Amino acid sequence: MITIRPSAERGTFDHGWLQSAHTFSFADYHDPRHMGYRRLRVINEDHVAAGQGFGMHPHRDMEIVTWILDGALEHKDSMGNGSVIRPGDAQRMSAGTGVLHSEFNPSKTDSTHLLQIWLFPSERGIQPGYEEKHFPRSSRLNKLAPMATPDGRDGSVVIHTDAAIYATILEKGQSVKHRLASGRGAWLQVARGEVTLNGQRLKAGDGASVEDERDLAIAALADSEFLLFDLG
Repeated sequence: MITIRPSAERGTFDHGWLQSAHTFSFADYHDPRHMGYRRLRVINEDHVAAGQGFGMHPHRDMEIVTWILDGALEHKDSMGNGSVIRPGDAQRMSAGTGVLHSEFNPSKTDSTHLLQIWLFPSERGIQPGYEEKHFPRSSRLNKLAPMATPDGRDGSVVIHTDAAIYATILEKGQSVKHRLASGRGAWLQVARGEVTLNGQRLKAGDGASVEDERDLAIAALADSEFLLFDLG
């Protein structure tokens, strides 16, 4: 069964410096029908204005993955990490027993477009950690590229939860397939373009949950970019 979460039905907020769309309940947006899906707790699509960002704030017991679509994001945290991530960079922060971090758009002229993802960890109270890796366009073009996995396979960042995130750029007319193991579900989040998921159409900003379907076929109706989550 495929259940589509339309882009237009997300919780949206205009904070001036921040335009945000929440797939699941988050901050001032609360909808008991959309509290997350399996291990997934948050998918926020953010546009951060030039020179703006989130000041130092705390997290704990959450796996946080940031994926940049356009622009750049400067990260600093209480573990001593500091870097600027750009399109193709996957950033993973394990909040564990507690961590502080800040995120700012370092550009003076360009906005930053990103997806921030939170997943429930398999174990609470782990040691906080940080990791980032770059995935060139060629590694994601017309293929499902593991971007975050529990075992770090194929060069992915390591997340401490029963989930795998695949990053894909799919050219118009191309398609990819994915098989779910018994008992697992999936979430597809379309960042750009338009695709079909087992024949059902999704456009930019749309998401979809998948239950009780073994084989997934994703085809591009236009040049597209998406994340696919394989979830325990």
